[in-house]
Amino acid sequence: MAFNLKEIFSAAMVLFAVIDIMGSIPLVISLRQKVGHIESGKATIVAACIMIVFLFLGETLLEYLGVDVNSFAVAGAFVLFFLALEMILGIQLMKDEEPKAASIVPIAFPLVAGAGTLTTLIAIRAEYAAENIVVAIILNSILVYAVLKSAAFLERKLGSSGISILRKVFGIILLAIAVKLFSQNVMMLFAGS
Repeated sequence: MAFNLKEIFSAAMVLFAVIDIMGSIPLVISLRQKVGHIESGKATIVAACIMIVFLFLGETLLEYLGVDVNSFAVAGAFVLFFLALEMILGIQLMKDEEPKAASIVPIAFPLVAGAGTLTTLIAIRAEYAAENIVVAIILNSILVYAVLKSAAFLERKLGSSGISILRKVFGIILLAIAVKLFSQNVMMLFAGS
């Protein structure tokens, strides 16, 4: 196992942009208002476990379905592209049901470890070493926990315009990552055929 700080940082930034916990602060606050309490620790641990399990078993699942990693990475690039457009333009392309209660289900999945995050894990697995991605997942989980614990405080400090600026900045980063993932993996698909 060789840990690479550059890979850890890159993977952590990709996951941070996709998870978009800062942009989810308004949703977390509204969930708190509806049910009174969010189990931040339990939700964070479950989300981290889902991500780590999918990181290692996702590729096997894809093989079972007859899909190679490069094809999945290209599909993932499209998902990231649309997520980035949502963040930059402030529109909603992907419709999710309104969560009924603030438990592990709406917070851990799909808010933190949602379809975009799981797709991204497989996509970046083609580019980074697994141990570096696990460290990136742990770093993001710590940040998710901190944000869940202090969501109301962060909303007061950042304000709606601050949160909006953060979403747009990370949307642009995510868009660039989507383009890079697409171009690298499309070339691999055509090289293999």
